[in-house]
Amino acid sequence: MPDQPHTLCRPEKARKPLTACFETAEVIVSAVLAIAILFSFVLRFAGVVGASMEPTLSNRDWLAITSYMHEPERGRIVIISPRTNQFSEPLVKRVIGLPGDEVDIRDGFVFINGHVITEPYLNRELRTERASEQLSTMIEYPLTVPPNMVFVLGDNRGGSKDSRHDAIGLVRIDDILGRVMFRLWPNPQANFTGR
Repeated sequence: MPDQPHTLCRPEKARKPLTACFETAEVIVSAVLAIAILFSFVLRFAGVVGASMEPTLSNRDWLAITSYMHEPERGRIVIISPRTNQFSEPLVKRVIGLPGDEVDIRDGFVFINGHVITEPYLNRELRTERASEQLSTMIEYPLTVPPNMVFVLGDNRGGSKDSRHDAIGLVRIDDILGRVMFRLWPNPQANFTGR
């Protein structure tokens, strides 16, 4: 009886579509895991609520933040945990005083360790004042920032609740959720470094 061709698929041909399916699934799973890791540990998004960071940031701006931060840096914009303040919401502020710094506010300026700091992100005519006695009964200047804490201010000094006020006060470094990397929307240009 002459050899008849097999009606079954050859094993190597049957494996090719199956192999392609496994390779595609592997690529998709790897991409999903990479995205999950990226957005869990490296990059997150936050919205700005209010005008405390004007003119640098405005209400409803969207920011990309990273929780990867060795130590806070003076001039950096950070997101602060909602558990730290009486407003129970994340706050967007700029780090001004680092642990060990002596912070003073007088004559409309901020002094760090006896020197006026340069703040190019502020409107030129803007003056920085201490909080009124109704809003701050616990802060005396000059103050030395304790270990593991920072002194933060909003860029809109006349319309920002920040470390000058009892409602927020000094912020523990552990309560900084991350630093702002860039603005996503509406305009990606902003001074986040303080330089």
